[in-house]
Amino acid sequence: MPSPAERTVKSSQPALSHLTRLAVLAAAGSVLFLFESAIPRPLPWLKPGLSNLVSLVALYLYGFRSAFLIMLLRVLIGALILGTFFNPGFVFALGGGCVSTILMGWAVAAFRARFSIIGVSLIGAFSHNLTQLLLAAFWIANSPRLFYLAPLMLLSSLFSGFLVGIFAHYFVQKATKLRLV
Repeated sequence: MPSPAERTVKSSQPALSHLTRLAVLAAAGSVLFLFESAIPRPLPWLKPGLSNLVSLVALYLYGFRSAFLIMLLRVLIGALILGTFFNPGFVFALGGGCVSTILMGWAVAAFRARFSIIGVSLIGAFSHNLTQLLLAAFWIANSPRLFYLAPLMLLSSLFSGFLVGIFAHYFVQKATKLRLV
């Protein structure tokens, strides 16, 4: 008969395994966030959104709470490493990340049969860019003239959302096949 300590270890192994997977995803998201920050961009806000890939994968594999936690961790870790904690870039990343993760979670919960992972990724990319545009227009610039950038920003979100969705689809399929869920 196992001792109480052995029973505790065995019962905590699934939780520890889940926590380890989330930590790996958060680390991967942070690395992608930092990688994106180092890529030269033609426009300051034009990023491919690769770090959102990890949140999307977590949403499909582990649910909304895990995806939201990973998004928070990658934004916080990235801001601490880059030294951008509480500057406008941090607020844009956090605001866009929160809104896009919430809307992606809602889309999966309410419309999973109607939206593929690519469609959910497009919702996330579009809402992320729109949130950042709203924050910039009303918090930083205090001018609606910033909305002239909307077509370019939202068009770029379609491209990046599609690309991230394709990669997320691949990763979710592989993780499911390897039983990492």
